[in-house]
Amino acid sequence: MEGHWQRVNTPLRRLTPRERNVALAAVTITALTLIALIALTAGNTRPPPSRGCLSAIVPGIMGGGSVEACGERARSLCLRHAGLGDPGSLAIEESCRRYGIG
Repeated sequence: MEGHWQRVNTPLRRLTPRERNVALAAVTITALTLIALIALTAGNTRPPPSRGCLSAIVPGIMGGGSVEACGERARSLCLRHAGLGDPGSLAIEESCRRYGIG
């Protein structure tokens, strides 16, 4: 197998300048698109809940879950979780205080 290493490790051909420019342009466009997407989606754009409503993220087995309630359901949810020490109840209780429901 004389010359095998050289044959395996030698490129078939070199890229032409045009092919290199196209590859560079594609990489540049992809990078700029990713930067633009990250910049556009960064931050918290979720509006706060309406008056008399609560919104809380509570921990669960498979990750966080969103709890949203308005009106009488929000008041009963706040009363039911008041004074409990589990993380979900604490998150709901904090949301009740933040939005003045109680």
